[in-house]
Amino acid sequence: MRPRRVLVTGVSRPLGAEVAAALAADPEIVDVVGVDTIAPTADLGRTQFVRVDIRNPLIAKVISTAAIDTVLHLSVLATPLGAGGRTAMKEINVIGTMQLLAACQKTPGVKKLVVKSTTSIYGSSPRDPALFTEEMEPRGLPGGGYAKDAVEVEGYVRGFGRRRPDIAVTVLRLANVLGPRVDSPLARYLDLPLVPTVLGFDPRIQLLHSDDAMAVLLKATRETHAGTFNVAGDGVLLLSQAIRRAGRPALPVPFPAIGSLGNIARRLRLVDFSSEQLGFLAHGRAVDTTKLKEVFGYVPQYTTVATFDSFVQDRGLRFTIDHELVSRVEHGLQGALARRRLLGAS
Repeated sequence: MRPRRVLVTGVSRPLGAEVAAALAADPEIVDVVGVDTIAPTADLGRTQFVRVDIRNPLIAKVISTAAIDTVLHLSVLATPLGAGGRTAMKEINVIGTMQLLAACQKTPGVKKLVVKSTTSIYGSSPRDPALFTEEMEPRGLPGGGYAKDAVEVEGYVRGFGRRRPDIAVTVLRLANVLGPRVDSPLARYLDLPLVPTVLGFDPRIQLLHSDDAMAVLLKATRETHAGTFNVAGDGVLLLSQAIRRAGRPALPVPFPAIGSLGNIARRLRLVDFSSEQLGFLAHGRAVDTTKLKEVFGYVPQYTTVATFDSFVQDRGLRFTIDHELVSRVEHGLQGALARRRLLGAS
């Protein structure tokens, strides 16, 4: 089903604004309605902005009055600071989603729902598989923050799908997004002049370029692809590799102290890293994207490495260090140490 009238939530944030503007530029789409509690500063094209809180039942009137047939739900916040505190963040994410789903359920004209979720729902633990597929359960449910909200949101979305089987429901689990104009906890973390790491851990990280995130959201809106899909660039980076590529010095911190360091960073508004995100810095996470490529029909243009290098260039972080030289020196030192141990053993 080609969408005719689309509702986009969260249009005051960069991704929501870009998606709304791109849909508004599509001549086959009659109307685009963007909703948020704050007026967007970006140009949304011919998108009609409506100031409404999705936690308010008034959202149902907006959907019915505009004769919306496709809903794109992007208003799931990742950071408490951006929401005005953890309580407000949870209300927007969970209560807001419940109200939005209730509005869609009682509106016969709605035929498609696209929800932006996150790979954070898989958690991060030393018992994780090499790659999470969409069918796998996390080894341990997230204890709080954005990841826990996302788990609850997806649970309500599954229930909605059972109640309205006539609506095509697409859930997109996005990996950490980096790119121009992206202001995320991971981006701010890698921007720090001295990057704290967990002593003794070197996690794998998987990234998604903002261009690919945009393309996947638009494809899910314009076409019909019911189901749940992991969305990430191919390959992984070790955190140590990412820090070196950014030309940043690392500060190894014992695991018990990393939480305190995160609290200090939040109070100073340097970076808003929650407890589950700190766990990610120890254990990392990677997902399988076979279903995205073979069923959804999209191959990301940027690999994880290409995404990170693009981010480094956009931020102007880099090229203060010759990374190839660093790697050669590291390998040389490792070889020298190995030879020394052999000589000592003999």
